[in-house]
Amino acid sequence: MSEARTYTAPAMALRTALILFIFVVLFTALLAGAYQWTKPAIEASAAAEKMKFINEVLPAGSYDNDLLNDTLELPPTPELGLTTSSKVYRARLAGQPAALVLEAVAPDGYAGEIRLVLGITAAGDVTGVRVVQHKETPGLGDYIDPKKDKNKAEPWIDQFAGLNYPQVAEREWKVKKDGGRITYRTGATVTPRAVSDAVFRAARYAMTHRNELFAQEAQ
Repeated sequence: MSEARTYTAPAMALRTALILFIFVVLFTALLAGAYQWTKPAIEASAAAEKMKFINEVLPAGSYDNDLLNDTLELPPTPELGLTTSSKVYRARLAGQPAALVLEAVAPDGYAGEIRLVLGITAAGDVTGVRVVQHKETPGLGDYIDPKKDKNKAEPWIDQFAGLNYPQVAEREWKVKKDGGRITYRTGATVTPRAVSDAVFRAARYAMTHRNELFAQEAQ
C-alpha cells in the first residue's frame, strides 16, 4: 500500500504542475492577445495626448512634417534641468528646420520640481510654454498652470511667447522683482522666478544646440 502511495504522489505532483503550466500559458496568451488588440487604441491615445501639449506650445500651421516621428532621445541634460532622458520633437516646414519642442525642469520651485514643455523656433522665438507637472501651492503659486490661472483671457504663462533668445537680454528673462520683464503675483515670487529661469535656459539650449539637434537622424 505504501509503495502505491509513493508512486501516486509524484504523479499527482506532476499532474498539478502540468495543469498550472497550461493555465499560465493560456493566461499569458490571453494577456498578449488583449494587449495586441488594445495596442492601437493605447498608442493613438498616447499620441493624441502628446499632440495636445505640442499644439498648445507650437502653432499647427508652423510645420508640415510628422512631428511624432521626427524625434530625438536626449540623455540627462543639466542645461534643461533634466536628470533623466527626455524627447525632443523637431518641427520642419518644407524640409527646413522650423522649431523644437522640448522638455525642461525648474528644480527650484516653491514646492519642488516644475516640469515644462516648450516650443522654440529655429530663430529663437518662444512659441509657447506649458506646465505639465508641479506641486505649487493651490491658490498662490499654481497660476503658472493656465488651467489654474484665474485670468483665462491672458494666462500668466503666455507672456513668454514671443521672447527671442538672441534678441532679448538675459536680464530681461527674469521677474520684475529681479530687474526683468516677467510679471508675478504678489506673495508668490519663488514660483515664477523658477519658471522664468527654466524657460531662459531652455531657449538658450535650443539655440546653442539647434544645428546638431536638427542634423541627427530621427530615433
